[in-house]
Amino acid sequence: MVVLNTSCNVGAQKSDADNNNTIDGNRYIPFNSASKTIHVFVALCDNKYQGIVPAPAKIGNGQDAETNLYWGGLWGVRTFFNKSREWQLLKSYNIDTLILQRLIYKHKTANFYLVADAYNGKYIKRCTADFLNSCAGKSKDTLTVNNTIGINGNAKLLAYIGHDGLMDFKLNDEYMNVDRQQRDAIILACISQQYFAPYMRSSNTRPLVWTTGLMCPEAYTLHDALSAYVKGDNATIVRKQAAMAYAKYQHCGDKAALDLLVSGVN
Repeated sequence: MVVLNTSCNVGAQKSDADNNNTIDGNRYIPFNSASKTIHVFVALCDNKYQGIVPAPAKIGNGQDAETNLYWGGLWGVRTFFNKSREWQLLKSYNIDTLILQRLIYKHKTANFYLVADAYNGKYIKRCTADFLNSCAGKSKDTLTVNNTIGINGNAKLLAYIGHDGLMDFKLNDEYMNVDRQQRDAIILACISQQYFAPYMRSSNTRPLVWTTGLMCPEAYTLHDALSAYVKGDNATIVRKQAAMAYAKYQHCGDKAALDLLVSGVN
C-alpha cells in the first residue's frame, strides 16, 4: 500500500527568544566548529492555513505537533529519527507558539548534531524565511548541549520539510549571502527546485536534494540522505540514497524517484 501522500494545490509572527539563545542576526557567538550541525526546519502540515490537498484532520492539524504528519505521525521527523539506529535523542523541549517543539540528536558514530524545529503550520511563511535567512548567513545562533554547537546559519546543512509555501505567498527579500560561506541544503517540498532556485542562487547555497514535482516530504527521505551525508559522500550519492528511500516507502519505482529528487542548481 502506498504511504499517505499530501500534495500541494499549485495555484508572521515573531517567536519568543529561546531561554538559552537568541536568533540575533550576524553577532558572532563562539561555538565548537569541530562538531557539525544539521538544522531541520519543519513546517507542520496544516489543512487550515496552507494550500494543500487536505489530510485527515488528526495529522493535518498544524497546531498539534504530537500527531502531525510531518512530526509525530507514523513517518514524521520525530517518530522516524527517534527510532533510528544512527541517531540518539539528547533533548526535546517546547519553545513557544511559533516553534512548538525542538529536538536535538547526536549521531552515534560521526561528529554531527541534528536540530529539528517543528514550526506551527500557521506560520509557514516565517518558517520559510527563517530557513532562507539561515542559508544566506543572515541568521546565526548557537545551542549548548554537550558543548556549544552552531545552528541556523552556523549549521553545515539546512533542511526544509513541508508544504512549498512559495506556491502561495511571496517573500519580500532576495536572501543575498552576507558572509561568503556556502552551506548545503535539502528541500523536501513540492516542486522545490522551481520555487526555491532563485533563493539558492542568491544565498550561495548548494542544494543536495530537492524536487521536480509533487511529493510527500516524510522523514525517511531526509534520514537516508543524511546517512550518506554524515559519511562524507558526495551530492550524487546523497541524492541517490534519498531517492531509494522515497521509492521504497512510496512504492513508486527507482526511476520515478530519481526523476523527482534531484541535486544541484540548473
